Amino acid sequence: MKHADLFIKTEHAALIKQLAEWDAAYHADAAPLVDDATYDAAKARARALESEYVGLPTVALAKVGAAVSKDFKTFRHSIPMISIQDVFSEASVADWLRRIRNDEIWVEPKIDGLSFSARYEDGVLVRALTRGDGTTGEDITENIKTIADIPQVLNSPCALRLAPSVLEIRGEVYLSRADFLALNTRAEQSGGKVFANPRNAAAGSLRQLDSSVTASRNLRAFAYTYGEASDRDWKTQSEFFDRLESWGFHTTRKWCRMCHSIEEIQAFHKHIENIRSEIPFDIDGMVCKVNDIAVQEKLGSTAQSPRWKVAYKFPAARAITHIKSITIQVGRTGVLTPVAELEPINIGGVVVQRATLHNADEIERKNFRVGDKVVVQRAGDVIPQVVESLEHSAHSEPYNFPTACPVCGGTVAQDSGKVARRCINTLSCPAMIASELVHFASRKGFDIEGLGEKQIEKFVELGWLKTPADIWTLILARGETIRRMEGFGDRSVANLDAAIKLRSTIDLHRLLFAIGIPEVGDATAKILAREFGSIENLRAADAPRLVKLDGIGEIMANEITKFFADEHTKRALDELLTHLTIINPPPLAPHALRFANKKIVLTGTLSKYTREQAAEILENLGAKVQGSVSAKTDILIAGADAGSKLATAEKLGVTVWDEEEFEKQLTTVKSKNKYSRERSELK
Repeated sequence: MKHADLFIKTEHAALIKQLAEWDAAYHADAAPLVDDATYDAAKARARALESEYVGLPTVALAKVGAAVSKDFKTFRHSIPMISIQDVFSEASVADWLRRIRNDEIWVEPKIDGLSFSARYEDGVLVRALTRGDGTTGEDITENIKTIADIPQVLNSPCALRLAPSVLEIRGEVYLSRADFLALNTRAEQSGGKVFANPRNAAAGSLRQLDSSVTASRNLRAFAYTYGEASDRDWKTQSEFFDRLESWGFHTTRKWCRMCHSIEEIQAFHKHIENIRSEIPFDIDGMVCKVNDIAVQEKLGSTAQSPRWKVAYKFPAARAITHIKSITIQVGRTGVLTPVAELEPINIGGVVVQRATLHNADEIERKNFRVGDKVVVQRAGDVIPQVVESLEHSAHSEPYNFPTACPVCGGTVAQDSGKVARRCINTLSCPAMIASELVHFASRKGFDIEGLGEKQIEKFVELGWLKTPADIWTLILARGETIRRMEGFGDRSVANLDAAIKLRSTIDLHRLLFAIGIPEVGDATAKILAREFGSIENLRAADAPRLVKLDGIGEIMANEITKFFADEHTKRALDELLTHLTIINPPPLAPHALRFANKKIVLTGTLSKYTREQAAEILENLGAKVQGSVSAKTDILIAGADAGSKLATAEKLGVTVWDEEEFEKQLTTVKSKNKYSRERSELK
């Protein structure tokens, strides 16, 4: 093995720190920060470094779960609850099979829930614990007793044999997708907490201080292994499932299989992945176990995981489900986007119920139909999309794209040379009006608190909002009526009125983003604001002038000039401006030119700014703030606990500023006082 240099040590330390943060969020807070694929990739990279270089610590990766909560009593597990090694390919499973030298493998689903351990003495439940940190768990006995799938007494008349005098049964508490959706629907209606996925919901429900809350959540449980067992008489994993069922536990036997080769394991793994959407609860892979208990004990465990089993994970970014129906969304520019309404499926830690089909041509080319079994993809923050159809239903027919707008009934047209079909009723289509106003009031636009998508859609439906200017007359004209509407009241109306008045003063770049100029996003809006200095100057600019700007091509330039030349836009913008005070960006001071067009990356924690605040300051000084370090990066600003980005920058020879140097550079800019004032307002 090679010795780790500073670059490798820095990268490994950053990975360990990041994994610890993700573990705490997942296990302790039931609120994962990243999807399974991102977590698994980081963990695999850390382990790969450890296997290649000497001198790297491994203890952090041996931890299981997270620190237990102070709100619960805690007990030590009589036998630690260690994690299962994850594998992601057929080759990795084949390597594992060669190491264990065993050809009878029990393959069962890996439930995406919360682990529990239930201790029975003389067949009676005496204590139940969470996994906790693997060594110590939280006492959830009263909550476990509310779950019907976990018996409180084992030795029923139908038991195959009496349970051992001391027996710890381990398994997973979960929430079915149907119960999860029902729980979130009730939460939305009552203003309660909405969970991201069934696993979060199950964890949050099980770790309640009030067991009556747990009892109301319809939790389920599967049992699949054991910890301490005083006088065990089963010899195989499959025989243990027989015992579990006779004692009253639920198992996943319906989705299990005995396999005798890598080919059989791979075929079964693929089969379960294909029918994953038909299984009523979430799974994220298949657990492969040596069936013979004696062989399990002989193989033993490492500090991190048992040698006799591995978790063969599914790809997290894709899943297979069915199209229940196809609906049409009408966007703010009138484009009709077909959307597949899906049987809910967990993809990368998020339950997906809808996914884009892109456009009419895509539906025809890939022959998507209602009832199809389809592959759905979600990677990172990308909107879920249907990738391909695997199988048509018996009575499906080709989808007919609408020729009239499904919202307003207006004519649908297709521009020459473009695939998009759009409603041409631009002035009165409620869907377009609502979408434009949602964009206008969004976080990067006017950021009007209390005026979200649901409120805007309701006010548009009632005919109270047609243009952005109507927002500033809404409370005056309709305040008394709104107070009497469901979900509102004196306080909420007063807060909305104050939020609207607060946004009567707005930065130019926010205004330019909010008014929805085609092709102009947040970054381009800042470029235009800096270059032209006022809305009047931009409205007067022609396409040749715009094309001279870095990052603005001919198509965008034409769209901008066309937008400001439109008579409807002119009237709406003139009316809006009567309600606003616009903060125009000051000209760049000579000293600020050191930032102009510089590609800058932020990493670590700054003491005086959030990352977003620092980025805004830099962008207002003409810099281009980017997310990752490359050879083209000009400057890396590194705060406390900077990780792999700092190591990469040093390796590539990128200029690095610490926070002190960053502050020093800012003090030379004459407009510093303006940005300090903005920073205070942001805080």
